[in-house]
Amino acid sequence: MEKQQSKKPLIRFPEFKDAWEHKRLNELLREAKKRNEDLKYGKDEVLSVSGELGIVNQIEHLGRSYAGVSVHQYHIVEVGDIVYTKSPLKANPFGIIKLNKVKAGIVSTLYAVYKVNQQKAYGPFIEYYFSLDANTNRYLRPLVRKGAKNTLQISNSEFISAEIFAPTIPEQKHIASFFTVLDKKIFELKQKKTLLEQYKKGVMLKLFSQELRFKDENGKRFSKWEKKKLGEVCKISSGGTPSRTKPAYWNGDIPWVSTSLINFNVILNAEEFITSKGLSNSSAKIYPKGTLLMAMYGQGQTRGKVAMLGINAATNQACAAIIPDSNKLDSVFLFQNLSSRYDEIRNISNSGGQQNLSGELLKGISIGFPSKAEQFKIVNFFNSIDEKIERTQNQIQQTEKYKKGLLQNMFI
Repeated sequence: MEKQQSKKPLIRFPEFKDAWEHKRLNELLREAKKRNEDLKYGKDEVLSVSGELGIVNQIEHLGRSYAGVSVHQYHIVEVGDIVYTKSPLKANPFGIIKLNKVKAGIVSTLYAVYKVNQQKAYGPFIEYYFSLDANTNRYLRPLVRKGAKNTLQISNSEFISAEIFAPTIPEQKHIASFFTVLDKKIFELKQKKTLLEQYKKGVMLKLFSQELRFKDENGKRFSKWEKKKLGEVCKISSGGTPSRTKPAYWNGDIPWVSTSLINFNVILNAEEFITSKGLSNSSAKIYPKGTLLMAMYGQGQTRGKVAMLGINAATNQACAAIIPDSNKLDSVFLFQNLSSRYDEIRNISNSGGQQNLSGELLKGISIGFPSKAEQFKIVNFFNSIDEKIERTQNQIQQTEKYKKGLLQNMFI
């Protein structure tokens, strides 16, 4: 084991001068061994650990309890306890470490629970230290052994046997308080984005049902909406996939889009590209910018999702390409309309046991639409909301990037 070391972080609050010290985690934490033997907590109070959300109630977060037949041997987790879970994540292959900030509950025996030594450590500081993936992985890598079926093997005492750098309690609290303010800002921005998205969804339903109508430049109502089948006002077709066994068909300069890229978005790039030879020797075809794509089948929630091409691109056969008659329909108006009807369209694909959409099913979808002038007003209205959502998302990303940079430089 290394000798006692002292060190200072790159970025620091100026009022603190003392060097950080190497501390064994068992100086800062002790194992909490209290079990739920008296069944004080029931299955509705079982907790889980989420990499993004921290410690959460299983039912509230996952929709159900995954508790065993009996919970009397489950560990009790009080507010302020540290929990280590051996469940690997992509960014944390050796498990994750979180502080319980919600309410008391229980966790299965697969988790390890620890009390914070209040004389030497501040719980939120410990969590922020391990919120940096590099710190968690560097700490756990030497301690964890991979068992059968890639299970993680580490005892509860081994978990607290290694060392981390830690400052004095006042500095720990100052650092944690600073990051708590940042987290509050990120939370508020995410709430703002959610509210904007909910507002947009609500207005969409009212506009496309004609409960809300725009007026023309003279303050008069626009003319009555037309109602047609999608196949009457759009050309609908699908693409294809060049043979994967022919290298000459792939890695060219023609963007080739699959359903994995369709997510109520504008597609500006592709993950795969085909050659002109691949195009001519398959049913793939190049669709122009502005074409709408709908996933006709795909894993999970993919089927029924819509996107718009922001580039000229070919597609695979799982994508329906929808090109509206420009004299009747604005492509952005149609994109917003079909996006708002995601659940309805998925139900069409499920009728009669049909699990996929098809070109014929799409052609039969009814579409109501106003004059082009009113369509433009609707599109401009939604564009203004989308711009606010995008600005808020950019603020979230910038704040999270700022936080990550500080985490990397304010901890050792």
